[in-house]
Amino acid sequence: MASKSFSESASNAAKSARETTKNAFENPSQAANSFLHQPYVRAALPFINGGLAGMTATVVVQPIDMIKVRLQLAGEGQRTGPRPTALSVTRNIIASGKVLDLYTGLSAGLLRQAVYTTARLGFFDTFIGILNRRADSAGRKVTFGERAVAGLSAGGLAAMIGNPADLALIRMQSDGLKPPEARANYRSVVDALVRISKNEGITSLWAGCLPTVVRAMALNLGQLAFFSESKSQLKAHTNLSPQSQTFAASAIAGFFASFFSLPFDFIKTRLQKQQKDPKTGELPYKGVLHCARKVVKEEGWLRFYRGFGTYYIRIAPHALVFVLPHPCLSGD
Repeated sequence: MASKSFSESASNAAKSARETTKNAFENPSQAANSFLHQPYVRAALPFINGGLAGMTATVVVQPIDMIKVRLQLAGEGQRTGPRPTALSVTRNIIASGKVLDLYTGLSAGLLRQAVYTTARLGFFDTFIGILNRRADSAGRKVTFGERAVAGLSAGGLAAMIGNPADLALIRMQSDGLKPPEARANYRSVVDALVRISKNEGITSLWAGCLPTVVRAMALNLGQLAFFSESKSQLKAHTNLSPQSQTFAASAIAGFFASFFSLPFDFIKTRLQKQQKDPKTGELPYKGVLHCARKVVKEEGWLRFYRGFGTYYIRIAPHALVFVLPHPCLSGD
């Protein structure tokens, strides 16, 4: 009896699969629409969209990111001396190699976005969805404070997950600053992660994790929460077209994201770039506070905001690229 029941179930399942396949071939648009409305697919789409958007943006802004990192590492430990600019750094990179050197670390940048941005926007969409349902049931709109908390939480969680790829990116981008005989010459992000883990230990992949998390939280506060709020205010108080509202909101969000997060990005870069001195076995910085104090003492407060223009140019279009596929950020 059990055997007969099992056979009937298997037969029905096979018949259902054949009918589904047949319908998909006969009406592909309906099949695709049905697939996209599956609960597990709908839950995964925010993460997938976020990752793909972030990776697309990275391909566009990778040279700017490379210049930003070189600006942050220039003149380390010196208050005076030549002040590099984005233009001079670009000339030096090209003069010492080739134009494609501006894309050094692209594989790490793509992995970082695949992990970090996928998680960041996925978590943010999930949190906003929960907040929207609660607000609807209470007959009100989601507040700026709620969006801010959602952005901070999503950024912090995602940053912890993506720190190894972030560290590999910094190591690959800063490798060219070393003397030729001291360079690691990483072939790819996988090569960097394997060699760093082998030489310095697995835990070293989370070096600079604290400022990375704080930076991500500050970045999300400016990028996501301010974009949502700016879009909402522009819609309510201006006659701008929806497209103009989106561009204006991304510019505003990019400024606040840059202002809030650049000091933490600066410290993160310094901590992730550092390696033990071959002679003393000591690291230049013992932690976030030590790094901050040392920079203030040796280089001055304003060093934290060196390259602000370059950082803003990197952040603003990046924000625009990845917010477009996410209607929940519009403040509607």
